[in-house]
Amino acid sequence: MMKKKWAKTFMASALLAGVLAGCSAPKENAAGGNTIKVGVNLELSGGVASYGESLKKGIDIAVAEINKKGGVDGKKLDLVEVDNKSEAAEATNGAVKLTSQDKVTAIIGAATSGDTVAQTQIANDTKTVLLTPSGTSPNVTVTDKGKLNDYVFRTSFIDPFQGTVAANFAAKELKVKNVAIFADSASDYAKGLAASFKETFEKEGGKIVAEEAYVAKDTDFRATLTRIKSKNPEFVFIPGYYEEVGLIIKQARELGLSVPFMGADGWDSPKLVELAGADALNNTFITNHYSSEDPDKKIQDFVSTFKEKYNGEAPNAFNALGYDTVYLLADAIKRAGSTDTAKIKDALAKTKDLSLVTGVVTIDKNHNPVKSATVLEYKDGKQVFNTKVNP
Repeated sequence: MMKKKWAKTFMASALLAGVLAGCSAPKENAAGGNTIKVGVNLELSGGVASYGESLKKGIDIAVAEINKKGGVDGKKLDLVEVDNKSEAAEATNGAVKLTSQDKVTAIIGAATSGDTVAQTQIANDTKTVLLTPSGTSPNVTVTDKGKLNDYVFRTSFIDPFQGTVAANFAAKELKVKNVAIFADSASDYAKGLAASFKETFEKEGGKIVAEEAYVAKDTDFRATLTRIKSKNPEFVFIPGYYEEVGLIIKQARELGLSVPFMGADGWDSPKLVELAGADALNNTFITNHYSSEDPDKKIQDFVSTFKEKYNGEAPNAFNALGYDTVYLLADAIKRAGSTDTAKIKDALAKTKDLSLVTGVVTIDKNHNPVKSATVLEYKDGKQVFNTKVNP
């Protein structure tokens, strides 16, 4: 997911990274001995803390499992945690600390694309592997100038894939012809999803009858929703974050807009149900990375372990992505046969057909995983598995 606040701070991160340029040689794990230091740079407080908290739960389970089995090549994983407070500036500061003071081998995080992009130059300059579980914007791994970020990878699929899946679902499964798009005007995450949705839906013969925008932190969407309703859409696509989406859905239903709504992984938070209400979320859908109701044995084993640790709580997609990110990194370290970061980076790039909870993963030339997506439906406040879509 993409958070908008990173732009100004990213320029500052370039200056900070320059200080670290002297650390540019490939490095062995600084912890030495029987541990491998792994940084965790997540949104554990602030506006999207729900994402970071969920990722951390999955990360903790995976690390405990791996260490219980003897670690990676006999070395235990040792987590060093920083809270980026859902701010790009703090994500940059966290990356500086983890690389220069803690000397970690890799950094897991951030949850959002913006908070990940704020770390990319530091990762490249210090040759530290940066692995985001859920940053879905294409420019996380490839800059907007088309340059590959050599040391940056992700566990999640990218926004254009989600937008395409949503458009095909609307056109082919729901069989709607006239739709509206309501997106955060300042979010690259939302704009990227909206663009891919629109392109695919129009190719399928559909019509966009309304395109409206909101701004993050808005709380009253009634005037815009009334305009959307006047266009008589059969379906509304809202690529955005749970903070605003919950209120949008609630207000839309109050205005009598009863058509299906759909979004992407930015909706995936328990807070969404609190904000919208369970009834209002009926007849809404999201594209996501997995479903806890998927009968796949690997998924159900993870669900059982998670529920046992967290008092019966069903794991969401962020829990699963956090878990998978640790296993993706551990697999690369094992195949590298070393804690040399250049070798780990090369091993990650060569990942092929790795079976994880959120899918069977092959890393492509842009350091993105090629894997399936899942469509979930909300029924009485619960996420229900609808279908799985292969790439």
